[in-house]
Amino acid sequence: MVKTASVWMRMQHLTLFLIIVVALAFCAPLHGQQQRWTEDRANQWYQQQPWLVGANFLPSDAVNELEMWQAGTFDPAEIDREFGWAEGLGMTTMRVFLHNLLWEQDSAGFQHRLDQFLAIAGKHHIRPMFVLFDSCWDPDPKLGPQRPPIPGVHNSGWVQAPGRAILADPTQYPRLKAYVQGVVGAFANDPRILAWDVWNEPDNDNASSYGKVELPNKRELILALLPQAFAWARSAHPTQPLTSGVWAGDWSSLDKMSPVTRVQIEQSDIISFHNYDWPEGFESRIHDLEQFHRPLICTEYMARGAGSTFDTILPLAKKYHVGAINWGLVKGRSQTYLPWDSWQHPYILAKPVVWFHDIFHEDGTPYRQREVELIRGLTGKQ
Repeated sequence: MVKTASVWMRMQHLTLFLIIVVALAFCAPLHGQQQRWTEDRANQWYQQQPWLVGANFLPSDAVNELEMWQAGTFDPAEIDREFGWAEGLGMTTMRVFLHNLLWEQDSAGFQHRLDQFLAIAGKHHIRPMFVLFDSCWDPDPKLGPQRPPIPGVHNSGWVQAPGRAILADPTQYPRLKAYVQGVVGAFANDPRILAWDVWNEPDNDNASSYGKVELPNKRELILALLPQAFAWARSAHPTQPLTSGVWAGDWSSLDKMSPVTRVQIEQSDIISFHNYDWPEGFESRIHDLEQFHRPLICTEYMARGAGSTFDTILPLAKKYHVGAINWGLVKGRSQTYLPWDSWQHPYILAKPVVWFHDIFHEDGTPYRQREVELIRGLTGKQ
């Protein structure tokens, strides 16, 4: 038994060694790449932006990012309609998730749909932040028709990018490099794009949902790959800043951060973060991150049942001139109006009295009129 364990450990070390070797090999041809923005450049960029208020956007008729973007289910009319509601709130940005499989499936078609999307966003004076990779929810993404949402369960159809099969195999990483360089390169000089979010919650282990099927060495794989994802994006020479939102752990100093969080901070041109806490916690996180002297954007907040609400958080964000992007615009197939604990206790017979995320019903009626008035008041839309 001891001998078997020893062999297993040696195999794990060999796998990690190979990942590092592949990562270093990818680094070699990138000596001429663009460097991380200086503090001055990042702050000058931020001074030219309006107050960045928006939502994490998925159209109500899509269950995940694949269903949003694939040719057969891409719905410009629905996006236009829902962006109209966002514009009516005074929102100036949207955080939108992409996927590596979409580029592999049809890079030209995907690029065309991205251009259509940006035209719609521009019509509504919204500049999106695109997310390239994501470690949250289902680790086995598949192209084609997406399975319907699980009744009563929060975000039950969302998929990771890349999936665990690619993440576990360093020989597949050139596919990821081609995607990042391809999509960032295609829009590197496009003023309609606000920024690139390189990786969403990279070391999330999804313990409360898909934890049992996650890769046991996911964190080590991510730690080796994340710097390369930044390098690939920089090699396309984007005029937009790069970021990756920190979301867990102690941020009071670099020394106290996890290795993955430290990479996120040290590689980001502008600092982004997630916080679903009470206002005291939100304010404390802002103070933690002020030490880096870079623009701050909260790219996920607003979970009513967890104590994070528009009423308490958005005024604080404005006070500190922090960008604020809440989770969810319109209630829909993502079912993110249901709380996280629906993974353990699906809300099938009785729906929650308080919505967890989202602002509008599918017909554009606000969930809570007072929230809409508050947002408009703070953005100056009234």
